[in-house]
Amino acid sequence: MAFGWSFRSDLSYLLDMAKELTKTCYQMYVKQSTGLSPEIAYFNIDSNSNESTIIVRANDIHNLLRPEFIESLYYMYHLTGDKIYQEWGWNVFQSFEKYTRQTDGYSSINDVRNKENVRPRDKMESYFLAETLKYFYLLFDATNLFPFDQWVFNTEAHPLPIYND
Repeated sequence: MAFGWSFRSDLSYLLDMAKELTKTCYQMYVKQSTGLSPEIAYFNIDSNSNESTIIVRANDIHNLLRPEFIESLYYMYHLTGDKIYQEWGWNVFQSFEKYTRQTDGYSSINDVRNKENVRPRDKMESYFLAETLKYFYLLFDATNLFPFDQWVFNTEAHPLPIYND
C-alpha cells in the first residue's frame, strides 16, 4: 500500500492504511510481555466481550523469528522518513536480543507471553539470518543502500537490480 502511495501521492489513503496496519502489527509485539509477536493472533470483534482486543491462543504463543514485520518497518521508514518505524524496530530488536539470543546464535521460542520462561526451541530458521537480520540492518542504514527505484528484493530478501532497457 505504501508503495502505491509512493507512485501516486493522490492516493494518500493508501499511506494512511499502511501506517495503521503497521501500527497494528507493532501492537502484536508490544502486547506480549517479551515484546515479541506470537505466531498467530486473533482480533476480538465482539464489542460485548470482556476479552482483550488481541487474542492469542495457547497453541499460537510461539515466535519463529519471522522477518515480515521488520521488512514492513524498513519499507515504511524509507518511504516516509518517520523515525517511529526505527524506534519500533529497535524495540523489537532488543526483544530478539534479550529473549532469543543463545550462545551460538538465536532460537525460536515457545512462549512470547512468559518473559521468565520463553522455552527456547533450539531452532533457528535460515530466514532469520537471510531476512530478519538483513531488514534490521537496512532499517538502520542511513545511506539507503538499495534505493527503491533501482532495486527490488525477492522472497528471501536478495536484492536484485532493476534494469532499464
